[in-house]
Amino acid sequence: MSFASEFKEFALKGNVMDLAVGVIIGGAFGKIVDSVVGDLIMPVVSKIFGGLDFSSYYLPLAGQDMGMPLAEAKKLGAVFAYGNFITIAINFAILALIIFIMIKQVNRLKREAPAAPPAPPPPTPEDVLLLREIRDALRK
Repeated sequence: MSFASEFKEFALKGNVMDLAVGVIIGGAFGKIVDSVVGDLIMPVVSKIFGGLDFSSYYLPLAGQDMGMPLAEAKKLGAVFAYGNFITIAINFAILALIIFIMIKQVNRLKREAPAAPPAPPPPTPEDVLLLREIRDALRK
């Protein structure tokens, strides 16, 4: 089997195509979750905690003043920007929760689907019926 035909067979398998679609949908879904967290949830969390903005939290490592914005502190030297990590961790937790709920609902719907009745057995071929008649006749 040539390399090209082997690759074509691999690339056109159903599982590979399903994986490609899943990766593309996952990337788009990740952007939606980022927007939900960044634009909807984090402002509410910030309001509840009195103007808290995780993304601007950092520890200066090069003697910067703690009061300056993160972007300016980065220009002056190294910073330990843990606030962005907190935001990304919240994004992950929300994404994991949403995926868990989605999979739970899909599994529930699969369980609720009524099982199809078993298919009737196919009719016995004529040659088998004839051989059975011959067998039964020989037993007598």
